Amino acid sequence: MSVKLSFPILLLFTTVIFSQNLIVKENIKNPSTIINDGIIEVNVTGGTAPYSYKWSNQSTPLVSNKAFGLVEGVPYNVVITDAVGNTITKEYVVPMKNISERFNGTFTPIVNTIAMVLFWDPFSAVGIYDPNVYVEKKNIPIPGWRPGIKGSFLIKEWVVDDGVKVKEGDTIAIISRDGSDIVGRAFVSGTLKHLAKEGGSIYNSANKGDVIEEGAHNFASVVYDEKIALTHPNGDLQKKNIPFIVIWLSIGALFFTFRMGFINIRGFKHAIDLARGKYDDPNAPGQVTHFQALATAVSGTVGLGNIAGVAVAISLGGAGASFWIIVAGLLGMSSKFVECTLGVKYRNIAPDGRVFGGPMNYLRNGLEKQNKKVLGKVLAGVFAVLCVGASFGGGNMFQANQAFEAVSGQVPELVGHGFWFGIIISLLVAAVIIGGIKSIAKVTEKVVPIMATVYVAACLAVIFINIENIGPAFTAIFEGAFNPSALKGGIIGVLIVGFQRAAFSNEAGVGSAAIAHSVAKTNNPPSEGFVSLMEPFIDTVVICTLTALVLIFTGKHEVVGMAGAQLTSDAFGTVISWFPYVLTVAIFLFALSTMISWSYYGMRAWTYLFGKSKKTEMVYKMFFLIFVVVGASVSLGAVLDFSDMMILAMAFPNIIGLYIMSGEVKGDLDEYWRKLKAGELYKAQLKVKK
Repeated sequence: MSVKLSFPILLLFTTVIFSQNLIVKENIKNPSTIINDGIIEVNVTGGTAPYSYKWSNQSTPLVSNKAFGLVEGVPYNVVITDAVGNTITKEYVVPMKNISERFNGTFTPIVNTIAMVLFWDPFSAVGIYDPNVYVEKKNIPIPGWRPGIKGSFLIKEWVVDDGVKVKEGDTIAIISRDGSDIVGRAFVSGTLKHLAKEGGSIYNSANKGDVIEEGAHNFASVVYDEKIALTHPNGDLQKKNIPFIVIWLSIGALFFTFRMGFINIRGFKHAIDLARGKYDDPNAPGQVTHFQALATAVSGTVGLGNIAGVAVAISLGGAGASFWIIVAGLLGMSSKFVECTLGVKYRNIAPDGRVFGGPMNYLRNGLEKQNKKVLGKVLAGVFAVLCVGASFGGGNMFQANQAFEAVSGQVPELVGHGFWFGIIISLLVAAVIIGGIKSIAKVTEKVVPIMATVYVAACLAVIFINIENIGPAFTAIFEGAFNPSALKGGIIGVLIVGFQRAAFSNEAGVGSAAIAHSVAKTNNPPSEGFVSLMEPFIDTVVICTLTALVLIFTGKHEVVGMAGAQLTSDAFGTVISWFPYVLTVAIFLFALSTMISWSYYGMRAWTYLFGKSKKTEMVYKMFFLIFVVVGASVSLGAVLDFSDMMILAMAFPNIIGLYIMSGEVKGDLDEYWRKLKAGELYKAQLKVKK
């Protein structure tokens, strides 16, 4: 071979060899001391362009060489692939700057591990259920349409007939908006389906049915030749899992409903009589009245879950999620009955009148009574540890943090002054909790009705102003509950979203409320179980449903890219501009009352672990007040998520005990019913009241 010929061959061979080597240079930034704002940028040379980037961060698109919003201190990897299939994998960590980022970075892997347990899907694990989200068609909306848009949209002309194959980008219709023409195109390839007649209306903002109905703005759909699995921006498959914790709580609620003979329905009227004080006995053992115990428990559950959580459920599951929220709330009433009956039955009353009750007591003493002493001690200990952690986190820091976010959002002058805001809240909380359960009960029996009245009045105002939407709203709820679109996860996805939000909101089966109800003045444990029926009803069936109706009546359930408290606030703002201030007041009161109630829950768990002296109680209260300030001062991200998850984790030991002792509760209930019908209960109280 001549030198002239060998040199070009060698040059070509060398070029091919080196072009296969992908060379990556990274640029890692931590732009501020704010958590979760890390940036990783990779620049690639070599190989054959273009390149794709498969990030472990699901929100980063495959075509992007830059990932934003990353957690500092947590490893991220990216698999880079060139046009001919050469790949290289790199792992990077955004450096941490301050203590908040270090806490957040440390707890993020812990939170992910806990989430793997709490949100594990047993059905998909054994192949019963495919969690991947598939779609069979793509709905085509009016170009430029958005919730709240004004005008009348008509099909002026169908360019492509119904049932004809179209390709992505094809013009399929000419749409008229108040006399102006808009070109409607296909977003994907497939078989075209007309959703409106030529010359007919697509969407009219003056028609309330169109405003409420989900998908009323879609004028066509394209049916795929084969169903397609949806993916996240990074290429991972989207999944609609059935979380184990939701199954655990829901199956428990269903079991107790049947085991107690539908006590959630049969006992409702008697529950109202007890809560009204019809059978109150001031000489009965305990520290507070039935109503005060109910108010304390309700104040611990009614909170941001009713405002922000419901908005998340509606944005994910659509209007139909609200139907399943109601169903889950009704079932949860039975779980509350069982745990609160046991809370009173196994409480201990100290010589000075202080009451020590809740799952710690009935798990230990109740199971010991059934010759399960070791199991009882283990379950009670685990519950107490989780309860203390939950009180500092989900019941304290999270509430203070979100209260500051809500108030500073309406009062910009507060931004950056979370520490002083936390000091003020801690003083308000201290003024209540230092006095013990009697002070807590006196405050909650006044604050809970006020905050509930403020919020319910605001919701009803929005609903009545939009009362003409009532028909379309309930149609959207029932259609969405039983015939949801694939994008909402189908009926299983919508059902799970509803049950999950209800479980997170009312805490039925978690055991926390049993601590508050155990201090009620009563000689009959089932009586407090009856009173507790009202709690999930108020929290979930009433307040969560009103929030959902506000979102649906105002058409905000169709908003994409917004969820949480901001979506609810916007819904109120569509009626009266200053309504978001009313919502801010409600959020503040909800957060404050939740902190007050959870301080008592945590204190009882603390004294179970470290002793029942007043000195021990005061140590806990000081820690609790410090965490109020911490929660309002910083954004601890995963720390708050971790402590919030501990509330759900409390359901594991609690429901195990409830299952084992359900027969005992059923026996007590049957005897209570017998005595009540025979007139053997409350004779003295009724005579005094007459």
